[in-house]
Amino acid sequence: MEARDSELKQELDATLQARSELGPEYESALIDSFLEKVEQRLDGTLDRRVRRHFAEQQMVVARGGTQPVRTGGTFGERFGFGVVSLVLAIPLSAIGVANAGIDGLVVAWLGIVGVNAVHAARGLPWFRDKQRERTSSDWEA
Repeated sequence: MEARDSELKQELDATLQARSELGPEYESALIDSFLEKVEQRLDGTLDRRVRRHFAEQQMVVARGGTQPVRTGGTFGERFGFGVVSLVLAIPLSAIGVANAGIDGLVVAWLGIVGVNAVHAARGLPWFRDKQRERTSSDWEA
């Protein structure tokens, strides 16, 4: 993990060095390129975690256990979701401001807050009960 962190730090250093050499006219392209690399890394990490979690659930079921009831997630899940939201908030804010001014910024942040509110609500008992009712009725139909 530390090797991957140093790799990302080297990418950031290279991006900053290229910006100083190429000038501000290439700044947008360099930032987009760096953010794409960060997004690819996050996607890869998320994909590995989802596959591992799915495999663990399959092992529990195969051994005769029942699947655990999901709560709001572990601290790591919640923290990771928050970090990803903030990382993605930067380009979304810039796009919103560039296209619609302050109104675009407000809309972008309302969307970010909404997504985080729904993610946080997953752990609330009333939300879990509704999800359980919907899932059981889908199977019974």
